[in-house]
Amino acid sequence: MQLIKRKGIVMDIKIIKENKKRFLDLLLLADEQESMIDKYIERGELFALYDGDLKCICVITREDKDTCELKNIATYEKYQGKGYGSRLIKYICEHYEDKCKSIIVGTGDSPWIISFYERCGFVLSHRVKDFFIDNYEHPMFDNGIQLVDMVYLKKDFEAHDG
Repeated sequence: MQLIKRKGIVMDIKIIKENKKRFLDLLLLADEQESMIDKYIERGELFALYDGDLKCICVITREDKDTCELKNIATYEKYQGKGYGSRLIKYICEHYEDKCKSIIVGTGDSPWIISFYERCGFVLSHRVKDFFIDNYEHPMFDNGIQLVDMVYLKKDFEAHDG
């Protein structure tokens, strides 16, 4: 448990180790196909941010000794735009900066999502062509834009001892 103070409000970030699928309703906001979530939820660490009640969660996986990946981050819609997602990402980066060299995140080619990650310190890395077409059972859309390629962003950590 990690208590964080923001504007006089105490937020609590917990690592969830058991019964991770109880957060499926929130996970599905960011990745709407349960079979895709099943591929990473058990091998990943699930972080939950509470500010009174649950606001935001994310799942981080270890991809190799130098890289971790933010597989899913979701904030309940009524709390979006209030800084919870960026605060959780800041915490995650601090948590992993001495455990790996970089963190990556893959997302749809949606300008508002990409700009969110760029504001969090990520830079464009690479694309996986036709990812959403090849891996999802139905067409995926964000704000009316069909998602086709997976866009990867990366954030390197300055110091790394491990």
